[in-house]
Order: sequence, then C-alpha cells, then structure tokens
Amino acid sequence: MITGAHTVIFSRDADADRAFFRDVLGFPAVDAGGGWLIFRLPPAEAAFHPAGDGSVRHELYLMCDDVQATVAELEAKGVEFVRGVSDEGWGLVTALRLPAILRLRIATAI
Repeated sequence: MITGAHTVIFSRDADADRAFFRDVLGFPAVDAGGGWLIFRLPPAEAAFHPAGDGSVRHELYLMCDDVQATVAELEAKGVEFVRGVSDEGWGLVTALRLPAILRLRIATAI
C-alpha cells in the first residue's frame, strides 16, 4: 500500500540548503522543475515519541556507521558543527549547521 515517503524541510534559504545537500553531502537529486531538487535519500525509518512537554516538533537525523569519521570528513569540507558528539544511550549524536537551518543531526546507533 505505502511505497515510500516524501520529506519536506522548510528553510529560510532553500537554494543554499539544496546546494549543501547536493554539493557537500553528495545526495543525488532530480530537478522537478524551476530548481526544485528532489533528493534520493538512503534507507529511512520513522519513530514516534511522546511529546512530554506538550510541544510537537519534528526532527531529521542522518544516520552513519561512524559518527567520528563522518564529522572529520565533513569538517574537511568546511562544515561547522554546533555541538560535540554525545552519547544519548541509543547512539552517538552530533549536529551540523546547514546554510539556512539552525542544525541537522547526525547519529550512529549503538
């Protein structure tokens, strides 16, 4: 019945964030017209967590096999990280700065 998912990320500067996904992260994309890039992403999963404080939010984590190696590779490309790697119990997590979005998380499940 369901064959896939389409994720939409709202941005203050969509062109800059699209260029980051294409040029820095290397995600392949197709142009849906007028510069609207649709990126092919790696396999995905979805989880639903309780909103303990009543606020509803959505988060996108890019998963990798080795967060330290991924951080080093992205830093070599000039990517700024907004927090160090932390052990969250379920995995190691950090966050990088996109051109127009405050942060995007990267995690390695443990």
